[in-house]
Amino acid sequence: MLKVRNYIYIVLLLSLCLSKESFAQKPTLTAKEVVFKMVKSIHDLERLKYSLKIIERGKKGFNHYESSVKLNRKPRKIYLYIKGIELLWVQGWNGNKAYVKPNSFPYVNLSLDPLGYLMRQDQHHTLNEMGVDYFASIIEYIALKKMDQFDTYFKLEGEERINNRPCYKIIIDNKDFAYENYTVGDNESITSIARKLHISEYMILEVNPKLNDYFHILKKGQVLKVPNAYAKHVTLYIDQLYFLPISIKILDDKGLFEQYDYHFLQVNPKIDDAEFTKTYKDYKF
Repeated sequence: MLKVRNYIYIVLLLSLCLSKESFAQKPTLTAKEVVFKMVKSIHDLERLKYSLKIIERGKKGFNHYESSVKLNRKPRKIYLYIKGIELLWVQGWNGNKAYVKPNSFPYVNLSLDPLGYLMRQDQHHTLNEMGVDYFASIIEYIALKKMDQFDTYFKLEGEERINNRPCYKIIIDNKDFAYENYTVGDNESITSIARKLHISEYMILEVNPKLNDYFHILKKGQVLKVPNAYAKHVTLYIDQLYFLPISIKILDDKGLFEQYDYHFLQVNPKIDDAEFTKTYKDYKF
């Protein structure tokens, strides 16, 4: 009788353990659920700290950048450290110019326009796109535009560990990627056209060699060649805990266009207001 009771107890214990294990398993998500959870997480975000590694196709090959970033979303405040260069931008402060300590001549602090030539040069993006909001807006636009064909364009291809974080792997495959003509309207610029069409302004420069730079003055009626989408192919890794992008790899018809990898991500950490001032004790402005 004792043996029977012991046997029943063991069976019940095993059943309980299996039940707990089944409850502990992650729910199965679809690509659509993962993408829109990411969009919501970005909308709800307050602050970020991270290290960013960038690869961008430039005029003379690929440019590589690394930076440490502190970001407050509302109001928008940014502190960057890039190999001895320090940069501070705070919404409404310093005439909305970036306060920069260079690590080379002229060795004096500078106030620079984030949209100006010195800060743009051969880079794809500006301080205005720093963080994850900009890419979230691009992906959300694609998702809403292709909602009726979502599963044709978006695929959840399992889970991988990227930048030391467990992630969902999302593939966005735009088989219709091509170039088309665009007629310039009143008071339009390369940047305003890119924002209007949700495409890359740098890609507009690449496919229109007669354009000198971002500041090239366009004329009404001028015809430009523009891509019909931001990318041909996107590999997106989304953190399973925070539902924030950890790695974004973007390809066009020529191959790799740009890649952004976020390391040591801290979500909504405490950042003192003093850390967005030029007199903060750890800075060397």
